[in-house]
Amino acid sequence: MAFKVAGRGAISPFIVMDVMRAANQRAAEGGDVVHLEVGQPSGQAPSLVLDAAQAALKADPIGYTEAFGLPELRENIAGHYRHAHGVAVAPERIAVTTGSSAGFLLAFLAAFEPGDRVAVAAPGYPAYRNILTALGIECVLVPVGPASRYQLSVEVLEKVEGRLDGVVVASPSNPTGSMLNATEVAALSAWCEVQGIRLISDEIYHGITYGAAAASAAGQGDHAVIVNSFSKYYAMTGWRLGWLVLPEDLVRSVECLQQNMFISAPTLSQLAACAVFQAYDELDARVAAYATNRDILLNELPKAGFHKLAPSDGAFYLYADIADLTNDSADFCRRMLAETGVATTPGIDFDPLAGAHTMRFSFAGSAEDMVKAARRLRDWRK
Repeated sequence: MAFKVAGRGAISPFIVMDVMRAANQRAAEGGDVVHLEVGQPSGQAPSLVLDAAQAALKADPIGYTEAFGLPELRENIAGHYRHAHGVAVAPERIAVTTGSSAGFLLAFLAAFEPGDRVAVAAPGYPAYRNILTALGIECVLVPVGPASRYQLSVEVLEKVEGRLDGVVVASPSNPTGSMLNATEVAALSAWCEVQGIRLISDEIYHGITYGAAAASAAGQGDHAVIVNSFSKYYAMTGWRLGWLVLPEDLVRSVECLQQNMFISAPTLSQLAACAVFQAYDELDARVAAYATNRDILLNELPKAGFHKLAPSDGAFYLYADIADLTNDSADFCRRMLAETGVATTPGIDFDPLAGAHTMRFSFAGSAEDMVKAARRLRDWRK
């Protein structure tokens, strides 16, 4: 007897996780691996976070919190917007989530119906299109490249055929690290408001920039959803904690979805995260280390034949055009891992349209790893 299998899971894999598994298998078999595939800060969470977690384990029952999270944490997040962006955000509009991953799921469920059309940049974070597809929402891939600095804009979106119900924008972006400036964020937010298009602003790499600070869509309109995370700048990936800043019309919907799907985000992580807003010196030191890693790769990768790199204004990625090296980025990255031990991510993870000719390097690791990887790639490409 054949049992029914729902089609929701028939989506593309998150290929970087497959690459990480292959790299870990190589390491388990005794092979040497330099990890440039996963967008994950190296090292532990800030020391204040670790201290807070240990104290909470001794003193707190670690039960459920309210669906939207600990009031103290939501107040701290609201304070972050006052401090970083000069924007007043009511704590009641902040939902603490199980990572930005749950945040995107909740936002998409609350904002869109099956059959709606949501524009996403290509290249872009693969989970956008895969979650949207699993929910029966049409993901409208919009090609972006050097001409638009790999970002969506009003000009680009006005050329999209058919109606749009939503737009997902990321600044800094994954995989390119490119950013929208404050004027561009304001223009895009205003256009979406006028058009009645729900803007979902992915701001999970805020804090990791190499020039101007990243501009937030918070305070730019009444209907945008802001998605952020404790995983990247705050270096708490495995703690699985993020947040949403919600417009008034989605607050109750997201609260009901959260209650039924997740109850609440992990309590221990929330208690620990209350301390992270006092760790800016330690966190900014990490960003300075990323900047050093970025400089190493920008200097060394062209010597290995990787000349066409997207502008890495923020995040910790370099996105390379490798059309002169291969027409199969997946095979190219597999061979790179097998022959050099350097793990990277093929562009097809981020761009089903042109990703066969691109790849991503993550420089979130140590400077020593960047030097080691660059040396191996130079030798490989001789």
